[in-house]
Amino acid sequence: MARAAEKSPDFVEALAKGIAILESFDAGHPEMTLSQVARRVGLSPAAARRSLITLTSLGYVGQMDKRFHLKPKVLVLGSALYFSARIDVLLQPELRDIVETFGDASSIGTLDGMDVIYIAHVSVQRARRAVAVVGARYPAHATSLGRVLLAGLPEDRLVRYFETVEPRALTSKTIVGIEPLRAEIRQVRAQGYATTVDQLDYGITAIAVPIRDSAGNTVAALNSSGYTGLLTPDLLISQRLPELQTAASRIAHSMASYPVLLSILGG
Repeated sequence: MARAAEKSPDFVEALAKGIAILESFDAGHPEMTLSQVARRVGLSPAAARRSLITLTSLGYVGQMDKRFHLKPKVLVLGSALYFSARIDVLLQPELRDIVETFGDASSIGTLDGMDVIYIAHVSVQRARRAVAVVGARYPAHATSLGRVLLAGLPEDRLVRYFETVEPRALTSKTIVGIEPLRAEIRQVRAQGYATTVDQLDYGITAIAVPIRDSAGNTVAALNSSGYTGLLTPDLLISQRLPELQTAASRIAHSMASYPVLLSILGG
């Protein structure tokens, strides 16, 4: 939920609590008891109970015995964004072209706090590893998309990021030291792209480039990823970087003629 300093007089606390509860369910917490939900969201059991009853009545949450879980109606919220922002028309075709050219996978993500959220994705991969589906959320420091997005932040926001982030190791190769990570982001900013090897999960090598608005602000990032055993950063740079940069330019041009998408990404 929003910090007290960020709340306006019109902030609806009850709505924020309900959304926080929906966001608390994930792969590691597919079902939870009332007390588990309350602890995870930071609410009293009474407040969590009222929100859960409301969400259950609306069809977003179900209950089996004493454990709560999400219901399919939650997907309506995500699909509303997907189609209203024309992601299916403006972004997905670019990703399909990249995957048809190189195989593997391609994604577009945007920054949300400390994480990158995947808003479009196409893949031909079947490997058992971290899944980059639409709506997936991963720590920005461990992804090529996230590092490009961090590099595109204004300096004051990047300083705040490093003051508050607590990078965690997702593999033995994940950069978790603040100074090494800061140096990595500086390098990404200077060269205009990011590459990662086994940072998010073993077997993932990726390259990402920024998608910028007409003022030059980074509003999203585009990547191409594949299996570490078959790819190297140098190979991605020589073979895929030019196409990614061209695709990012086309996407930026499309956003300029569709301000709703630009507002969603840049907001």
